[in-house]
Amino acid sequence: MKNLELAKQLRRELHQHPEVSNEEVWTKQHLIHFLKKHTQLEIVDKGAWFYAVYRAGKDRKNIAFRADFDALPMPEVIDIPHASKNPGVSHKCGHDGHAASLAGLALEVDQKGTDQNIFFLFQHGEETGDGAIQCAPLIKEHNIEEIFAYHNMSGMAFNSINVIDGTAHCASKGMIIHMEGSPAHASQPEDGVNPSFAIAKIIDAIPELTSPGKNKGLVLCTVVHVNIGERAFGLAASKGELLLTIRALYEEELDTLQKNLEDLAVEQAGKYGVKVSFSYHDEFPETVNHKESSDKIRRVSCEKGYQLVEMKEAFRASEDFGHYTKLTKGAIFYIGNGENYPHIHTYEYDFRDEIIETAVELFKGLGEI
Repeated sequence: MKNLELAKQLRRELHQHPEVSNEEVWTKQHLIHFLKKHTQLEIVDKGAWFYAVYRAGKDRKNIAFRADFDALPMPEVIDIPHASKNPGVSHKCGHDGHAASLAGLALEVDQKGTDQNIFFLFQHGEETGDGAIQCAPLIKEHNIEEIFAYHNMSGMAFNSINVIDGTAHCASKGMIIHMEGSPAHASQPEDGVNPSFAIAKIIDAIPELTSPGKNKGLVLCTVVHVNIGERAFGLAASKGELLLTIRALYEEELDTLQKNLEDLAVEQAGKYGVKVSFSYHDEFPETVNHKESSDKIRRVSCEKGYQLVEMKEAFRASEDFGHYTKLTKGAIFYIGNGENYPHIHTYEYDFRDEIIETAVELFKGLGEI
Protein backbone atom coordinates (compact mmCIF):
# COMPACT_ATOMS: atom_id res chain seq x y z
CA MET A 1 0.00 0.00 0.00
CA LYS A 2 2.93 2.35 0.65
CA ASN A 3 4.08 2.04 -2.95
CA LEU A 4 0.59 2.80 -4.20
CA GLU A 5 0.37 5.93 -2.05
CA LEU A 6 3.78 7.05 -3.27
CA ALA A 7 2.63 6.60 -6.87
CA LYS A 8 -0.56 8.56 -6.25
CA GLN A 9 1.35 11.39 -4.62
CA LEU A 10 3.77 11.42 -7.53
CA ARG A 11 0.83 11.67 -9.94
CA ARG A 12 -0.48 14.76 -8.19
CA GLU A 13 2.97 16.37 -8.19
CA LEU A 14 3.30 15.76 -11.91
CA HIS A 15 -0.18 17.18 -12.42
CA GLN A 16 0.77 20.39 -10.65
CA HIS A 17 3.77 20.96 -12.94
CA PRO A 18 2.60 20.03 -16.46
CA GLU A 19 4.79 20.65 -19.50
CA VAL A 20 3.84 20.43 -23.16
CA SER A 21 5.48 18.06 -25.63
CA ASN A 22 9.26 18.42 -26.01
CA GLU A 23 9.47 20.83 -23.06
CA GLU A 24 9.17 18.28 -20.24
CA VAL A 25 12.37 19.28 -18.39
CA TRP A 26 10.97 19.44 -14.84
CA THR A 27 8.78 16.38 -15.40
CA LYS A 28 11.66 14.19 -16.51
CA GLN A 29 13.94 15.30 -13.68
CA HIS A 30 11.22 14.83 -11.08
CA LEU A 31 10.60 11.27 -12.26
CA ILE A 32 14.32 10.49 -12.20
CA HIS A 33 14.60 11.95 -8.68
CA PHE A 34 11.65 9.82 -7.54
CA LEU A 35 13.22 6.61 -8.85
CA LYS A 36 16.64 7.43 -7.43
CA LYS A 37 15.11 8.15 -4.03
CA HIS A 38 12.91 5.06 -3.83
CA THR A 39 14.69 2.38 -5.92
CA GLN A 40 18.13 0.95 -6.72
CA LEU A 41 17.37 0.71 -10.43
CA GLU A 42 19.88 1.67 -13.08
CA ILE A 43 18.74 4.91 -14.75
CA VAL A 44 19.83 6.01 -18.23
CA ASP A 45 19.20 9.67 -19.13
CA LYS A 46 18.72 10.15 -22.87
CA GLY A 47 18.11 13.90 -22.87
CA ALA A 48 14.43 14.42 -23.63
CA TRP A 49 13.53 10.99 -22.21
CA PHE A 50 14.98 8.27 -20.01
CA TYR A 51 14.65 4.67 -18.99
CA ALA A 52 15.32 2.59 -15.88
CA VAL A 53 16.36 -1.06 -15.84
CA TYR A 54 15.87 -4.02 -13.51
CA ARG A 55 18.32 -6.76 -14.45
CA ALA A 56 17.46 -10.36 -13.62
CA GLY A 57 20.28 -11.92 -15.66
CA LYS A 58 21.92 -12.00 -19.09
CA ASP A 59 20.04 -15.11 -20.17
CA ARG A 60 16.61 -13.70 -19.26
CA LYS A 61 13.96 -12.18 -21.49
CA ASN A 62 14.02 -8.39 -22.05
CA ILE A 63 10.59 -6.76 -21.63
CA ALA A 64 9.74 -3.06 -21.78
CA PHE A 65 6.87 -1.04 -20.36
CA ARG A 66 6.29 2.46 -21.70
CA ALA A 67 4.61 5.54 -20.22
CA ASP A 68 4.31 9.00 -21.76
CA PHE A 69 4.63 12.15 -19.62
CA ASP A 70 3.76 15.23 -21.72
CA ALA A 71 0.77 17.51 -21.08
CA LEU A 72 -1.58 19.57 -23.25
CA PRO A 73 -1.78 23.32 -23.97
CA MET A 74 -5.09 23.59 -22.11
CA PRO A 75 -5.86 25.71 -19.02
CA GLU A 76 -6.87 24.04 -15.76
CA VAL A 77 -10.41 25.22 -15.01
CA ILE A 78 -11.66 22.65 -12.51
CA ASP A 79 -11.14 23.16 -8.77
CA ILE A 80 -8.90 20.32 -7.54
CA PRO A 81 -6.27 20.35 -4.75
CA HIS A 82 -3.49 19.38 -7.16
CA ALA A 83 -4.44 21.85 -9.92
CA SER A 84 -1.87 22.90 -12.50
CA LYS A 85 0.46 25.71 -11.46
CA ASN A 86 1.51 26.38 -15.05
CA PRO A 87 -0.92 28.75 -16.81
CA GLY A 88 -2.41 27.38 -20.01
CA VAL A 89 -0.99 23.88 -19.55
CA SER A 90 -2.57 20.85 -17.89
CA HIS A 91 -2.58 17.05 -17.87
CA LYS A 92 -5.91 16.58 -19.65
CA CYS A 93 -4.91 13.29 -21.24
CA GLY A 94 -3.74 11.52 -18.09
CA HIS A 95 -0.09 11.10 -18.96
CA ASP A 96 0.67 12.11 -15.38
CA GLY A 97 -1.18 8.95 -14.34
CA HIS A 98 0.59 6.81 -16.93
CA ALA A 99 4.01 7.96 -15.69
CA ALA A 100 3.02 7.47 -12.05
CA SER A 101 1.78 3.96 -12.85
CA LEU A 102 5.08 3.02 -14.44
CA ALA A 103 6.95 4.48 -11.49
CA GLY A 104 4.69 2.43 -9.21
CA LEU A 105 5.63 -0.68 -11.16
CA ALA A 106 9.30 0.21 -10.79
CA LEU A 107 8.89 0.35 -6.99
CA GLU A 108 7.27 -3.09 -6.93
CA VAL A 109 9.80 -4.75 -9.24
CA ASP A 110 12.77 -3.17 -7.47
CA GLN A 111 11.56 -4.44 -4.09
CA LYS A 112 10.10 -7.82 -5.01
CA GLY A 113 12.11 -8.79 -8.09
CA THR A 114 11.06 -10.71 -11.18
CA ASP A 115 12.51 -13.35 -13.50
CA GLN A 116 12.77 -11.01 -16.50
CA ASN A 117 14.92 -8.01 -17.38
CA ILE A 118 12.50 -5.08 -17.20
CA PHE A 119 13.01 -1.77 -19.01
CA PHE A 120 10.88 1.11 -17.71
CA LEU A 121 10.62 3.56 -20.63
CA PHE A 122 9.54 7.10 -19.74
CA GLN A 123 8.72 8.88 -23.02
CA HIS A 124 8.32 12.53 -23.95
CA GLY A 125 6.36 14.09 -26.82
CA GLU A 126 3.53 11.64 -27.41
CA GLU A 127 0.91 14.28 -28.19
CA THR A 128 2.85 15.59 -31.20
CA GLY A 129 4.17 12.24 -32.41
CA ASP A 130 7.80 13.20 -31.72
CA GLY A 131 8.56 10.97 -28.77
CA ALA A 132 8.35 7.29 -29.65
CA ILE A 133 10.29 7.60 -32.90
CA GLN A 134 13.21 9.03 -30.88
CA CYS A 135 12.97 6.31 -28.22
CA ALA A 136 12.48 3.40 -30.65
CA PRO A 137 16.22 2.60 -31.09
CA LEU A 138 16.06 1.26 -27.53
CA ILE A 139 14.23 -1.78 -28.93
CA LYS A 140 17.10 -3.00 -31.10
CA GLU A 141 19.88 -1.73 -28.84
CA HIS A 142 18.70 -3.88 -25.94
CA ASN A 143 16.97 -6.66 -27.88
CA ILE A 144 13.57 -5.88 -26.34
CA GLU A 145 11.44 -8.93 -27.07
CA GLU A 146 8.09 -7.43 -26.07
CA ILE A 147 6.72 -4.03 -25.07
CA PHE A 148 3.48 -3.01 -23.36
CA ALA A 149 1.68 0.23 -22.55
CA TYR A 150 -1.74 1.34 -21.41
CA HIS A 151 -3.94 4.40 -21.79
CA ASN A 152 -6.73 5.48 -19.49
CA MET A 153 -9.98 5.84 -21.43
CA SER A 154 -13.36 7.33 -20.62
CA GLY A 155 -16.52 5.80 -22.01
CA MET A 156 -15.34 2.36 -20.85
CA ALA A 157 -16.49 0.56 -17.70
CA PHE A 158 -14.54 1.65 -14.63
CA ASN A 159 -11.40 -0.43 -14.07
CA SER A 160 -12.20 -2.66 -17.05
CA ILE A 161 -9.38 -3.89 -19.28
CA ASN A 162 -10.06 -3.25 -22.96
CA VAL A 163 -8.04 -4.89 -25.70
CA ILE A 164 -8.02 -5.46 -29.46
CA ASP A 165 -5.90 -7.45 -31.92
CA GLY A 166 -4.40 -5.78 -34.98
CA THR A 167 -4.82 -2.06 -35.53
CA ALA A 168 -5.58 -0.27 -32.25
CA HIS A 169 -5.04 3.33 -33.42
CA CYS A 170 -5.27 4.86 -36.89
CA ALA A 171 -2.28 6.39 -38.64
CA SER A 172 -2.47 10.14 -39.17
CA LYS A 173 -0.54 13.27 -40.04
CA GLY A 174 -1.07 16.98 -40.45
CA MET A 175 -0.73 18.08 -44.09
CA ILE A 176 -0.29 21.67 -45.25
CA ILE A 177 -0.76 22.54 -48.92
CA HIS A 178 0.97 25.85 -49.62
CA MET A 179 -0.04 27.79 -52.76
CA GLU A 180 1.36 31.06 -54.10
CA GLY A 181 0.30 33.15 -57.06
CA SER A 182 0.77 36.91 -57.56
CA PRO A 183 -1.12 39.90 -56.13
CA ALA A 184 -3.43 42.32 -57.92
CA HIS A 185 -5.90 45.07 -57.08
CA ALA A 186 -9.29 43.66 -56.20
CA SER A 187 -10.80 45.68 -59.07
CA GLN A 188 -8.51 43.95 -61.58
CA PRO A 189 -8.18 40.32 -60.42
CA GLU A 190 -7.19 39.26 -63.94
CA ASP A 191 -3.82 40.97 -63.42
CA GLY A 192 -2.86 38.58 -60.63
CA VAL A 193 -2.89 34.86 -59.88
CA ASN A 194 -5.28 33.82 -57.12
CA PRO A 195 -4.90 30.41 -55.40
CA SER A 196 -8.45 30.44 -54.00
CA PHE A 197 -9.97 28.49 -56.84
CA ALA A 198 -7.33 25.74 -56.77
CA ILE A 199 -7.75 25.35 -53.00
CA ALA A 200 -11.54 25.25 -53.40
CA LYS A 201 -11.23 22.44 -55.96
CA ILE A 202 -9.13 20.40 -53.54
CA ILE A 203 -11.63 20.84 -50.73
CA ASP A 204 -14.47 19.92 -53.07
CA ALA A 205 -12.72 16.65 -54.02
CA ILE A 206 -12.21 15.38 -50.46
CA PRO A 207 -15.50 13.43 -50.13
CA GLU A 208 -14.71 11.50 -53.30
CA LEU A 209 -11.13 10.71 -52.24
CA THR A 210 -12.24 9.39 -48.85
CA SER A 211 -15.38 7.54 -49.94
CA PRO A 212 -15.67 4.02 -48.43
CA GLY A 213 -16.11 2.49 -51.87
CA LYS A 214 -12.61 3.56 -52.87
CA ASN A 215 -10.78 2.51 -49.71
CA LYS A 216 -10.10 -0.74 -47.86
CA GLY A 217 -10.66 0.68 -44.37
CA LEU A 218 -11.59 3.90 -42.66
CA VAL A 219 -10.05 6.92 -44.43
CA LEU A 220 -10.63 10.50 -43.27
CA CYS A 221 -9.50 13.92 -44.45
CA THR A 222 -10.49 16.73 -42.09
CA VAL A 223 -10.18 20.38 -43.10
CA VAL A 224 -8.78 22.10 -40.00
CA HIS A 225 -7.86 25.54 -41.34
CA VAL A 226 -7.95 27.58 -44.55
CA ASN A 227 -5.93 30.78 -44.85
CA ILE A 228 -6.16 32.63 -48.15
CA GLY A 229 -5.18 36.25 -48.83
CA GLU A 230 -5.39 39.21 -46.47
CA ARG A 231 -8.23 41.00 -44.69
CA ALA A 232 -8.05 43.82 -47.25
CA PHE A 233 -10.94 44.40 -49.65
CA GLY A 234 -8.77 46.23 -52.16
CA LEU A 235 -6.36 43.34 -52.65
CA ALA A 236 -6.94 40.07 -54.48
CA ALA A 237 -5.57 36.99 -52.71
CA SER A 238 -2.15 35.78 -53.86
CA LYS A 239 -1.13 33.26 -51.18
CA GLY A 240 -3.02 30.49 -49.45
CA GLU A 241 -2.63 27.51 -47.14
CA LEU A 242 -4.93 24.54 -46.69
CA LEU A 243 -4.39 22.59 -43.46
CA LEU A 244 -5.70 19.04 -43.38
CA THR A 245 -5.53 16.15 -40.95
CA ILE A 246 -5.39 12.95 -42.96
CA ARG A 247 -6.13 9.69 -41.18
CA ALA A 248 -6.52 6.02 -42.07
CA LEU A 249 -6.92 2.63 -40.44
CA TYR A 250 -4.00 1.33 -42.50
CA GLU A 251 -0.78 3.20 -43.31
CA GLU A 252 -0.87 2.13 -46.95
CA GLU A 253 -4.26 3.82 -47.27
CA LEU A 254 -2.86 6.96 -45.64
CA ASP A 255 0.00 6.98 -48.14
CA THR A 256 -2.46 6.62 -51.02
CA LEU A 257 -4.61 9.48 -49.74
CA GLN A 258 -1.54 11.69 -49.34
CA LYS A 259 -0.39 10.95 -52.90
CA ASN A 260 -3.87 11.59 -54.31
CA LEU A 261 -4.05 14.94 -52.53
CA GLU A 262 -0.58 15.90 -53.72
CA ASP A 263 -1.35 14.90 -57.30
CA LEU A 264 -4.62 16.83 -57.23
CA ALA A 265 -2.91 19.91 -55.79
CA VAL A 266 -0.21 19.81 -58.46
CA GLU A 267 -2.86 19.42 -61.16
CA GLN A 268 -4.91 22.36 -59.88
CA ALA A 269 -1.80 24.48 -59.37
CA GLY A 270 -0.90 23.92 -62.99
CA LYS A 271 -4.41 24.74 -64.15
CA TYR A 272 -4.56 28.05 -62.26
CA GLY A 273 -0.90 29.01 -62.61
CA VAL A 274 0.15 28.94 -58.95
CA LYS A 275 3.18 27.44 -57.20
CA VAL A 276 2.51 24.59 -54.80
CA SER A 277 4.49 22.92 -51.99
CA PHE A 278 3.72 20.59 -49.10
CA SER A 279 4.74 20.18 -45.46
CA TYR A 280 3.84 17.59 -42.83
CA HIS A 281 3.43 17.72 -39.05
CA ASP A 282 2.34 15.54 -36.08
CA GLU A 283 2.97 12.30 -37.95
CA PHE A 284 1.72 9.12 -36.29
CA PRO A 285 2.05 5.51 -37.48
CA GLU A 286 -0.74 2.99 -37.26
CA THR A 287 -0.48 1.25 -33.89
CA VAL A 288 -0.78 -2.49 -34.38
CA ASN A 289 -1.17 -4.93 -31.49
CA HIS A 290 0.42 -8.36 -31.87
CA LYS A 291 -2.09 -11.08 -31.01
CA GLU A 292 0.42 -12.99 -28.87
CA SER A 293 0.89 -9.89 -26.72
CA SER A 294 -2.82 -9.07 -26.61
CA ASP A 295 -3.51 -12.64 -25.49
CA LYS A 296 -1.12 -12.16 -22.58
CA ILE A 297 -3.10 -9.09 -21.52
CA ARG A 298 -6.29 -11.17 -21.70
CA ARG A 299 -4.71 -13.95 -19.64
CA VAL A 300 -3.38 -11.67 -16.88
CA SER A 301 -6.64 -9.72 -16.77
CA CYS A 302 -8.63 -12.90 -16.19
CA GLU A 303 -6.14 -14.29 -13.66
CA LYS A 304 -6.40 -11.12 -11.60
CA GLY A 305 -10.18 -10.93 -11.84
CA TYR A 306 -10.55 -7.76 -13.89
CA GLN A 307 -13.41 -7.23 -16.31
CA LEU A 308 -12.10 -7.95 -19.81
CA VAL A 309 -13.73 -6.22 -22.78
CA GLU A 310 -13.02 -7.02 -26.41
CA MET A 311 -12.98 -3.80 -28.42
CA LYS A 312 -14.97 -3.90 -31.64
CA GLU A 313 -12.96 -1.31 -33.56
CA ALA A 314 -9.76 0.73 -33.46
CA PHE A 315 -9.56 4.27 -32.15
CA ARG A 316 -9.59 6.96 -34.80
CA ALA A 317 -7.25 9.03 -32.62
CA SER A 318 -3.56 8.23 -33.12
CA GLU A 319 -0.86 6.95 -30.74
CA ASP A 320 2.87 6.93 -31.40
CA PHE A 321 3.26 3.56 -29.60
CA GLY A 322 3.07 2.03 -33.08
CA HIS A 323 6.73 2.91 -33.65
CA TYR A 324 7.64 0.25 -31.08
CA THR A 325 5.37 -2.50 -32.38
CA LYS A 326 6.92 -2.10 -35.83
CA LEU A 327 10.17 -3.32 -34.28
CA THR A 328 9.09 -5.99 -31.79
CA LYS A 329 6.08 -7.76 -30.35
CA GLY A 330 3.82 -5.74 -28.12
CA ALA A 331 0.39 -4.31 -27.40
CA ILE A 332 -1.36 -1.34 -25.84
CA PHE A 333 -4.47 -1.80 -23.71
CA TYR A 334 -6.96 0.56 -22.10
CA ILE A 335 -8.21 0.89 -18.53
CA GLY A 336 -11.69 2.33 -18.22
CA ASN A 337 -12.34 5.57 -16.33
CA GLY A 338 -16.08 4.90 -16.31
CA GLU A 339 -18.75 5.08 -18.98
CA ASN A 340 -19.90 8.55 -17.95
CA TYR A 341 -16.59 9.97 -16.78
CA PRO A 342 -15.37 13.20 -18.52
CA HIS A 343 -13.43 12.39 -21.66
CA ILE A 344 -9.72 12.99 -22.10
CA HIS A 345 -8.79 16.28 -23.79
CA THR A 346 -11.73 18.05 -22.12
CA TYR A 347 -11.59 20.71 -19.40
CA GLU A 348 -13.57 18.59 -16.89
CA TYR A 349 -11.18 15.64 -17.03
CA ASP A 350 -8.71 14.59 -14.32
CA PHE A 351 -6.90 11.23 -14.15
CA ARG A 352 -8.49 8.74 -11.75
CA ASP A 353 -5.90 7.66 -9.19
CA GLU A 354 -7.84 4.45 -8.55
CA ILE A 355 -6.67 2.91 -11.82
CA ILE A 356 -2.97 3.19 -10.94
CA GLU A 357 -3.23 -0.01 -8.90
CA THR A 358 -4.94 -1.78 -11.80
CA ALA A 359 -2.22 -0.71 -14.23
CA VAL A 360 0.57 -1.79 -11.89
CA GLU A 361 -1.03 -5.19 -11.28
CA LEU A 362 -1.50 -5.79 -15.02
CA PHE A 363 2.07 -4.77 -15.76
CA LYS A 364 3.38 -6.99 -12.95
CA GLY A 365 1.48 -9.95 -14.34
CA LEU A 366 2.80 -9.31 -17.84
CA GLY A 367 6.34 -9.11 -16.49
CA GLU A 368 5.99 -12.55 -14.94
CA ILE A 369 4.81 -14.47 -18.02
